[in-house]
Amino acid sequence: MREKRENIRNVAIIAHVDHGKTTLVDELLKQSGVFRDNQDIGIRVMDSNPLERERGITILSKNTAVTYKDTKINIIDTPGHADFGGEVERILKMVDGAILLVDAFEGPMPQTRFVLQKALDLRLPVLVVINKIDKPQARPTEVEDEVLELMMDLNASDEQLDCPFLYASSKEGFAKAKLDDEEKDMEPLFQAIIDYIPAPVGDAEADTQMLVSTIDYNEFVGRIGIGKIENGSLKLNQEAFVVNHHDSGKRSKVRITKLYTFDGLRRVDVTEAKCGEIVAISGIEDLHVGDTVITGDAEAIPFQKITEPTISMDFIVNDSPLAGQEGKFVTSRHIRDRLMRELQTDVSLRVEETDSADTLKVSGRGELHLSVLIETMRREGFEFAVSKAEVIYKTNEQGKKMEPMEIAYIDVPDECTGTIIQKLTQRKGVLNGMSPLATGYTRLEFDIPSRGLIGYRGEFMTDTKGNGILNTEFDGYGEFRGELSYRHQGSLIAFENGEAVTYGLFQAQARGTLFIGPGEKVYSGMVIGQSPKSEDIELNVCKTKHLTNTRTSSSDEALKLTPKKIMSLEQCIDFIDTDELLEVTPENLRIRKKILDPTLRKRAGIARKNNG
Repeated sequence: MREKRENIRNVAIIAHVDHGKTTLVDELLKQSGVFRDNQDIGIRVMDSNPLERERGITILSKNTAVTYKDTKINIIDTPGHADFGGEVERILKMVDGAILLVDAFEGPMPQTRFVLQKALDLRLPVLVVINKIDKPQARPTEVEDEVLELMMDLNASDEQLDCPFLYASSKEGFAKAKLDDEEKDMEPLFQAIIDYIPAPVGDAEADTQMLVSTIDYNEFVGRIGIGKIENGSLKLNQEAFVVNHHDSGKRSKVRITKLYTFDGLRRVDVTEAKCGEIVAISGIEDLHVGDTVITGDAEAIPFQKITEPTISMDFIVNDSPLAGQEGKFVTSRHIRDRLMRELQTDVSLRVEETDSADTLKVSGRGELHLSVLIETMRREGFEFAVSKAEVIYKTNEQGKKMEPMEIAYIDVPDECTGTIIQKLTQRKGVLNGMSPLATGYTRLEFDIPSRGLIGYRGEFMTDTKGNGILNTEFDGYGEFRGELSYRHQGSLIAFENGEAVTYGLFQAQARGTLFIGPGEKVYSGMVIGQSPKSEDIELNVCKTKHLTNTRTSSSDEALKLTPKKIMSLEQCIDFIDTDELLEVTPENLRIRKKILDPTLRKRAGIARKNNG
């Protein structure tokens, strides 16, 4: 018989990037007594991945649990960036309600829309928390109206629209039901979760069903499957079956050798867990996201279809003259094994073999998705090269070429509006709407192909002097809009191997912006800077000054070099053109031409012009 587990609540926190999700969870943990009073917990304890701490974004979902008045609240912190939407879709299948967190100044943003749409489609009740009301520019009343408007746009049901609104400051550690209430603690939020989010429902006596929603990996116990027990119960050392999500007829017999529940930030060993609980199991080697763990004659649980990848890159064994000098893992076998391991936990990723044994095609949900993978591998000691990101095309039933489209929401200072419209129109964008915002800003809405945004973010930040906000949302596939050129400036290319010297760089800096400094190793075909002209220029930066017997008044003057332009991984990925590669090592990022030999490169360029 199906019954409610009144002492459990399963809730996800969903919001836009940097609206304070992780800080809110930290505060709930603190106020529920997970930490000692004198314990230094640092900030953002939920973001355990070093990349997450650096970028200030959540990439992988985290599970934690707090106890409030004898009720266990399982909290799942989800990513707030569109590229990690694959995580969000699966997480929402585990919970019975969601907390929607919205910034009291920015209001609902595009990613809020994306995640909220997923929650509403699954008929989840949503509890709205308007956060950061301690900000001087906060406008909570207007933001409340904007959230309701957004929910109506997304076809929320009457029950979903009749949701409670709370006003909070995660940083200051308080939440309140009305704006004029006293600012005390998080008690109103805890109480709202208990009152509004329904308890999980399941049949404790039925055969067991548990959908694996996320996979973790631990060197000691191997693969760890995390999910909610929908019906029945799981016991330690119990025999069960794993049903493959691709083929429901494929069942493998397994034994549950480790069973955990969550308490605070820890996983706790238990001997039994009943329906409604979010648990972790280990000891099963062949366990994947979307598989169902069952006993008896129970059916497999339908798996939430994950949105397909839209962007791909080639991961290539590094073959530059400096190959193998800085990385620990450099062979195609190392790279292939690492990517296959990533596939175990990241369901939005695809890895395909190509005609070349040294090249793998890796597809993901966006540039950020793939750049996080590249940066993670780089920090683990891998050395490899990647090509320019390319979109994944499809063909419709009429045989027409289709490409992925995005809706871009852009907030820019009024004086930059003309430049941004011109640049995005050149990139095949169509302006859908334009509205003035407060404080001298304009909001633009563009319908644009995904490839039109590849490499654009850096240019956008330059054009808006760092004051613009660009957010995108995947909008399905549309008809191909014609060819476009990504970069209008050429590259400065080194034409001999060696070390860059001050004299050579001093002569070269008159030709453009340099990416290298004195003492750095270079090789023929390596891109050392950007030319203001459209064609590539080859330079010798290893050239030293020839000594003569003639003394001049200027000969002893020190040569002044302009500081080199330092680019992040994302900027390098944005910068490279279709005939270039990015060499990624633990110590350096180097841009190079695909064809290093200058003669062969010229021939290939002539052939390309003749064919195109």
